[in-house]
Amino acid sequence: MKGLNIVLVEPEIPQNTGNIARTCACTGSHLHLVKPLGFEIDDRKLKRAGLDYWSELDVSIYENFAEVEEKAGAEARFFFYTTKAGKRYTDVSFRDGDYLVFGKETHGLPEPLLAANYDNCLRIPMGRRLRSLNLSNSVAIAVYEALRQLDFDGLEPVGHLTGRAD
Repeated sequence: MKGLNIVLVEPEIPQNTGNIARTCACTGSHLHLVKPLGFEIDDRKLKRAGLDYWSELDVSIYENFAEVEEKAGAEARFFFYTTKAGKRYTDVSFRDGDYLVFGKETHGLPEPLLAANYDNCLRIPMGRRLRSLNLSNSVAIAVYEALRQLDFDGLEPVGHLTGRAD
């Protein structure tokens, strides 16, 4: 398994990115960060949120989203998460190596990027009166749905319960 690719376009909050980095490390997903970042990579809050998982993380940093697309290649599939999409995140069949793209906490993904990729825009259902979920929670929901569809390929249990089953 190649693993999933998680793309954060202009993330602003170090704790969110740290939590997402931890999710990526635990799931074997590659984290792609697109500048400008709202923090320094060595930010204490970022490292603290990711705990001691940084050595297990595969992370790349880009100047712009076009660099991500170029590195991914023509065959790559990108899915863009937004509250503005008509299609739910459960309405697609994910493949190993897919790119799941998320925008900054305050504004989401840029409108031109969403418009150019409307057929690959996905939303996570939520109450109509609320603005959005937390970015790290949204990433976790999306990653684990894709992994569920891929039968959690490559993920091993950490341990097991012992004792009597009732």
